[in-house]
Amino acid sequence: MSSKLKNGTTNACNIQVLNNSCEVNEILRNISPRWKMQILHSIKHGVHQFSTLKKAFPSLSDQMLGKRLAELVTDKLIDKAAIAHTIPPQIAYTATKKGEELLKVVDDLHKWGLKY
Repeated sequence: MSSKLKNGTTNACNIQVLNNSCEVNEILRNISPRWKMQILHSIKHGVHQFSTLKKAFPSLSDQMLGKRLAELVTDKLIDKAAIAHTIPPQIAYTATKKGEELLKVVDDLHKWGLKY
């Protein structure tokens, strides 16, 4: 997710009003942080480790990549698992069913955007 908002600020109040009026606003806010969908898309299509994701997005900082991966795990859009018998220990990421379903929706949105 994006950075925390201070309670009582105009921005926090506006976000709450929007979320209460239409749940889609909260969904869009949760999936819209920069790099989040690109990382999920790459994982779905075979880029499963931090180092290979870093090569795919060279301008993305290690800190931001780690943050986005943690968010995707928390959102249950990807799974994180240790690769057995590797030294040093390595981690592999895979898209969950929920993540794959979201990518179908994002792909439809992309096609709609290209059309219009």
